[in-house]
Amino acid sequence: MLSKKMETALNDQVNKEMFSAYLYMSMSIHAGDMGLKGFSNWFMVQYHEEMSHAMKLYDYIHSRGGRVILKAIEAPASSFESAMDMFEKTLAHEEFITASINDLMETAMEEKDHATRIFLQWFVTEQVEEEENDHDIIDQLKLIGPSPQGLMMLDKELAQRKATVRLDFSLNGPGDEDV
Repeated sequence: MLSKKMETALNDQVNKEMFSAYLYMSMSIHAGDMGLKGFSNWFMVQYHEEMSHAMKLYDYIHSRGGRVILKAIEAPASSFESAMDMFEKTLAHEEFITASINDLMETAMEEKDHATRIFLQWFVTEQVEEEENDHDIIDQLKLIGPSPQGLMMLDKELAQRKATVRLDFSLNGPGDEDV
């Protein structure tokens, strides 16, 4: 059973993951409006990943006898200066999420909640990967500089990204056999 403190902290993280999804959906829309369909795809895949993270937390809270309390999701920015601006904001946001996951780990340790600490280890590892991916794309954008040809090459590369997470969370929906 989750302590009230742990349940509240996990619910706060559900909200942060939902905001993350909302932010990346907004970036996907903006990238598409810029004619960068590959960037749009990358951000939409990121949207699906963040929704999956929220659902992992949702399922975990329920499995430990807690109650999920949904909160209002803040509206994300809807326009960005450039592809670099989007990825710099993505990295800053992922660093914020990393700090939040680290705070959750601290709470789990304070509460002597070893099950939650073990569960959260997946998120710690995931955040390392998230930040590394963002750094890699920012480094590529720096190399490209003002080159529209380079931007289009990167756009083609980002168009290849595929969702690797469950996309349907309905009861008995496709993918339930894998969960």
